[in-house]
Amino acid sequence: MLALSFVLIVMDQVTKWIVVNQIPYGKSISIIPNFFKLTYVKNTGAAWSLFMGNQVLLITMTIAVLFFFFFYLYKKEDINKLDILIYGGLLGGIFGNLMDRIRLNYVIDFFDFMIFHYNFPVFNVADIFIVLAGIVLIIKIFKEGDNGVV
Repeated sequence: MLALSFVLIVMDQVTKWIVVNQIPYGKSISIIPNFFKLTYVKNTGAAWSLFMGNQVLLITMTIAVLFFFFFYLYKKEDINKLDILIYGGLLGGIFGNLMDRIRLNYVIDFFDFMIFHYNFPVFNVADIFIVLAGIVLIIKIFKEGDNGVV
């Protein structure tokens, strides 16, 4: 799980490094016109810019979540391959964005989609890992029922 997390953190940080070094801040590169572009933005908030500018709060909340997450994993008796993917994805994504917050005081985002005339919030690779792992975790919980999964 930690090896997977490490690989995902590296993927996240490398893509952010490429964006910072190839796209001027605030500028975009159109990939699919009127649908998808790469736009370098600095996000001082969480999803949909919640808590914008409150880096201390966001860092504190993230560390608290990680503390409870590791405590949960320590107590969990059986971890299967799906759990490794889920928790590895969550950890990789969470740490990828936490590293930005601590190092830069913001998170580097760049995937920029226009979906049915809605400019979806710009996001990054770490966000993808968090969302996908979260979706799979929710599906797993519903499939297994209330048997102490979480």
